[in-house]
Amino acid sequence: MSKYSLRFALLIAAAAVALTACGDDGGSDGPDAAAATPDAAPAPDAGPAIPTPQTVHLGPRPYYLVDNMDPGDLKTELQACSTGPFEKSDFSIGHRGAPMQFPEHTKEGYEAAARMGAGIIECDVTFTSDRELVCRHSQCDLATTTNILTIPDLAAKCTQPFSPANGNNPASATCCTSDITLAEYKTLCGKMDASDPTATTVEEFLGGTANWRTDLYSTCGTLLTHAESIKLFQELGVKMTPELKEASVTMPYEGDYTQELYAQQMIDEYKAAGVDASQVFAQSFNLDDIRYWITNEPAFGNQAVFLDGRYEVPGFDPANPAALSPTMDELVADGVKIIAPPQWVLVTEQGGEIVPSAYAEAAKTAGLDIITWTLERSGPLKGTTDFYYTGITGAVDNDGDMLTLLDVLAQDVGILGIFSDWAATVTYYANCKGL
Repeated sequence: MSKYSLRFALLIAAAAVALTACGDDGGSDGPDAAAATPDAAPAPDAGPAIPTPQTVHLGPRPYYLVDNMDPGDLKTELQACSTGPFEKSDFSIGHRGAPMQFPEHTKEGYEAAARMGAGIIECDVTFTSDRELVCRHSQCDLATTTNILTIPDLAAKCTQPFSPANGNNPASATCCTSDITLAEYKTLCGKMDASDPTATTVEEFLGGTANWRTDLYSTCGTLLTHAESIKLFQELGVKMTPELKEASVTMPYEGDYTQELYAQQMIDEYKAAGVDASQVFAQSFNLDDIRYWITNEPAFGNQAVFLDGRYEVPGFDPANPAALSPTMDELVADGVKIIAPPQWVLVTEQGGEIVPSAYAEAAKTAGLDIITWTLERSGPLKGTTDFYYTGITGAVDNDGDMLTLLDVLAQDVGILGIFSDWAATVTYYANCKGL
């Protein structure tokens, strides 16, 4: 062989090795790059791609947040673990998937959360007109989270069809899963949850995505049934936290579909799929749902999560948990094991520092475990007045401060885990702290 032939052969071999390395995807430029791989969306005629547990890819955001932190021991500690390795963590819970950048409750968003190391992923559960369970945050959010208004036959079935902005009246529409059948639901595309109140056309109404989010992946998100989410989560190797959503229609639906049947149907789909109860954290804001599971499905009720919505009650004060009814001790007496308020309820500000609230202390003293929500849902934090930072805005003046808050929640409050709209941030912290 001549030296030219040998050189050509070596070049061919090197190219083959490079292609193999690219296919192995041992590294990534971040979750955006991971999401762009071929298995992020199935070929149109190939049927659903079968995902497999992914190597964790965190992308640049956690590093940006760490760099943005004020100097101190925590920043130094988090910088020191920047090279990983990183693994999935149950402390990191994918809230609706990965809705900072992906349409919520879609296959693509769920896969993104798993790639970013979420050990638990959420499907909010509601039902269609033919009583099939599907993943949606609200029974009546289809107008802002899907393309239903662009499909005339389905738009005509909406509870309140599109109404354009007119003077002081904003544009509006109300489209519910209970307005359509499962077959019709499955024809929809998921989009970023947003709308434009100034819209005079449907096309304008479907806009409105916050400028710190993106429509880059809002092309046609794949909507899933609850059963399909279970199958996907099994394939991704993650635990599951379904939330039984309050029905927007009057219950019992059509006179005979009771709240109890609804709550049981959700659990039955895990049992039918062979999912062990230890892999499921069923949630509800309705304490009666939690009590139902504790009594009728004790294996699932044992780690059911009571989403505490009492912050909406006039006069609520996390500094005065004794005024709550039921009290923390009464919840424990009912068999409740895990309580989950929004993150701001668990902390307060003292002397410019974030510290545990009296509510958090009372929950722990009563023996309750705590999960909380939702990190990475607030946009840039400089000057924030966002709901999730209620009561601590004086201690928050840059994006890195969310990691300070997370550290207080993890180390001082002692939460089991936290929901996040971008799981990579929590996964990074959890790996650095061994959670």
